[in-house]
Amino acid sequence: MESSIITIILLGIVEGLTEFIPVSSTGHLILAGTLLGFDSEASGTFEIIIQLGAILAVLVAYHKRFTDVLTGLMRREAGAIAFTRNILLGVIPSMAIGFVAYPYVKAMLGSPLIVAWALLIGGIAILVIERLVKEPTSHSVEAISWKTALGIGFVQCLSMIPGVSRSGATIMGALSFGVERKTAAEYSFFLAIPTMLAASAYDLLKSGADLGRGEWIDIAIGFVVSFIVALIVIRWFINIVSRYGFAPFAWYRIVIGSVALVWLYSL
Repeated sequence: MESSIITIILLGIVEGLTEFIPVSSTGHLILAGTLLGFDSEASGTFEIIIQLGAILAVLVAYHKRFTDVLTGLMRREAGAIAFTRNILLGVIPSMAIGFVAYPYVKAMLGSPLIVAWALLIGGIAILVIERLVKEPTSHSVEAISWKTALGIGFVQCLSMIPGVSRSGATIMGALSFGVERKTAAEYSFFLAIPTMLAASAYDLLKSGADLGRGEWIDIAIGFVVSFIVALIVIRWFINIVSRYGFAPFAWYRIVIGSVALVWLYSL
């Protein structure tokens, strides 16, 4: 992975900025990597593993919530049990389908064109869902029913297509099932932890032995940068969603996707 430190830092910033907002962090990393000339056989692994920096940001930002859940589980409290059940049900579909689809997902990571189309179509989908969203019935992660959690988990599988956005698919799925906006965003944060841990662990098992010392250093730098940036973005995102909903991110996707398509077809 022969890349400058500036390129690695920029990609870490892109990851931290986009992991938790519905614009596709993987898609942005692919487009940014193409623009910056970041081309390597290990680039797919880099793009997957540095997302763990953003996941660590969730653990830090919501450390009290997770501590309370762990304490509640030991006391067998209903709320803590429901929280844990909903997280597990939300990740089971993507883990099962991802295990089978891994080679195809890995292959799509090298296609900026797929990303551009997914950004554009996903942006339009968000605008449609925002208009059709029904009155919310679930106002906390604990209040989500097991059927809804499982349904959101299946919707999250769409994010295996680069550019769709894991957070976007999860949040839009949650809204469609009657989950309140802020809760949908936080549920997406929490689902990211086991989902991305599993994806990174599986990718490391597949390709970790082939990474050289320089590639590990690049990944470590990207990890740290994405953690710092994501820690700032999480709170900002919740405030934006609470005030304006998801339409601003939909229009951003449409613009970026359209510009990317024009650029890619002109190459």
